[in-house]
Amino acid sequence: MNLRPRRQDEPEITLTPLIDVVFLMLIFFMVSTTFLRQADLEVTLPEASREPTEGAIEPIELAINADGEFFVNGRALVNSQLETVRRALEQARDEAPDAPLLIRADARTTHQNVVTAMDAASQANLSRLSIATVPQADE
Repeated sequence: MNLRPRRQDEPEITLTPLIDVVFLMLIFFMVSTTFLRQADLEVTLPEASREPTEGAIEPIELAINADGEFFVNGRALVNSQLETVRRALEQARDEAPDAPLLIRADARTTHQNVVTAMDAASQANLSRLSIATVPQADE
C-alpha cells in the first residue's frame, strides 16, 4: 500500500480557444461594418432659408385627373391629344417665360397620360419640370 500523498497537478487554463473566439468576433465585426466614403474634396455648401422668396415665379400647373382630362392652370383642355396639350403649355409659357412646369397627376390616371404631358412639355421647350406628390401615410 502506498501511503505517500499524491501530488496533484495544478489546473491549467488554456487561452488558445478564447483567443480564437475573440479573433473570429473581430473578423466578423470588421466584415459587417459599413464604411462611410468621405468626399475627396472638402466643400462648404451655401445656406438658404426655407421660406419662399417674394417674387417667386408661380409654376405652370398641368393637372391630370383620374379620367385622363388635362387642365393647364385650372383651365380644362378640349381633349387630351399631344398637340392640344403642347399648344396650351406654349401659351402658358408665353405668359410666364421663366416659370417651371408642375405636373399634378392623379394616382389613378394612366401612365400614358403622364408620358404625354412630359412629351408635350419637352416639345414646348419647358425643361424645368417637377411632379407633385404627397408624403406616404405611415401605417
